[in-house]
Amino acid sequence: MRLFAALVPPDEVLDEISRAIAPHVGQVPGLRWPDRATWHITLAFFGEVPERVLPELEVRLARAVRRHTALDLAFTGFGAFSSARRARVFWVGVAGDSMTRLADSVKAGGRRAGAVQTDEKRFHPHLTLARAKAETDLRPLVESLAGFSGSPWRAEHVRLVRSHTGPQVRYESLAEWALAPAEQG
Repeated sequence: MRLFAALVPPDEVLDEISRAIAPHVGQVPGLRWPDRATWHITLAFFGEVPERVLPELEVRLARAVRRHTALDLAFTGFGAFSSARRARVFWVGVAGDSMTRLADSVKAGGRRAGAVQTDEKRFHPHLTLARAKAETDLRPLVESLAGFSGSPWRAEHVRLVRSHTGPQVRYESLAEWALAPAEQG
């Protein structure tokens, strides 16, 4: 089964993103905009994981998540991979508490559990909004959304998600763990 660990932002901050991108959805040829129900921030992509690995994966992810506190975050700035000029992925960035240590812990837990296809790319916190099969110049789109800054929110849980591929991608939450309470300042 195809698995990943993710943060799922609250609906009210996703509403802000929806409103910001609404005038652009369907306006860029070749850009596919997945259903909002699939929006998430990937912490670790595990790839194909044998079912026998799932119990150990859940134990190790629970342990990894418990070691980190809730994160204060906000969506800010739009961009594209590999670049706005030669894009295949359009995204909104995430600012605030660093998620890198959490992402590294979750990836390490996956590897130790036997999720051997764990993605080792450098972590870049973002939420994917659209994809293109061919490189597409998204500079006008990125520039038109410059200055966007979403409301602050707190990420308090990490989910283990199964991806069902096919004509219509569907995600299934398999488990969820609470991050430790954030320090009150």
